Amino acid sequence: MSTNTKRHAAGGEALAAPDGGTAPVEAPTSSDTPVRSRRRRVPEITYSVLVFIGLLVVWQAVVEIFDVSDILVPAPTAVAGSLVDGFQDGSLMTHSIVTLKEILIGFGIAVGSALVSAVLITQFRTVERVLFPLLILTQTIPKVAMAPLLIVWFGIGISSKVLTVALIAFFPLLINAILGFRSAAYEQVEMLRSFGASRMQVMRHLQIPSALPHIFAGLEVAVILSVTGAVVAEFVGSSAGLGYLIQASNFTLDVARTFAVIVVLSAVGIALHAVVVQLGKWLVFWTAAPTDTTSGI
Repeated sequence: MSTNTKRHAAGGEALAAPDGGTAPVEAPTSSDTPVRSRRRRVPEITYSVLVFIGLLVVWQAVVEIFDVSDILVPAPTAVAGSLVDGFQDGSLMTHSIVTLKEILIGFGIAVGSALVSAVLITQFRTVERVLFPLLILTQTIPKVAMAPLLIVWFGIGISSKVLTVALIAFFPLLINAILGFRSAAYEQVEMLRSFGASRMQVMRHLQIPSALPHIFAGLEVAVILSVTGAVVAEFVGSSAGLGYLIQASNFTLDVARTFAVIVVLSAVGIALHAVVVQLGKWLVFWTAAPTDTTSGI
């Protein structure tokens, strides 16, 4: 074996040069780190925030350059000023509390009724044959069309708003819960029953854990629809709430306040969705995808 071959086999510390000599191999430095790996260190939310800031800058520039009237589209600075004024005088906080109460109560009713209905439908065939078609029938009625009737029946107080929220959030969660309870493998169910497990034991140890990922997927959709339901109900008839405040602002042509209320509604929806997602990560931890440190290489 030649000298160059021995050196190369010994550890790759030297390579053969064209003239028969050896050329040292440079050790990789930190500067050789791929750009793609450095990008992974940047949180994904950073790019969304930068894009959002860029859109605000463009919005502000367009309004100023073309001298757009505040009655049509207010500048972001005007919206921010109205937002600050609304919290300082207490109007935004007061109406936000009303709407948030409607959302939480209605969402709670939707969650409880949807889960109970899903359990009954998946555990008892007779209940499925009788109840499920009726539930499908009720969902063919637009909830916006039901809101005026609920106002007539229950008044403009919180009851009609809560029922509207519950009706809108109920069905997506019901469907996901039914799919979740039925996602348990048939072989596993039969194995537990062959060992003498009762219906409740099968549900507790197999069907509920299998259903939790689907249930939380439905919760993420339902909580966003709850915000929509509360605002729709307040549009139809109310004396308080963020939906009422939007209508009052439109009546006075205070478009900046309307945009400010929309910002608050978006913040409420994002916060509630984040809470549901975090609860899902805590309670359904076994479905969390492991961190892939090699992706993109």
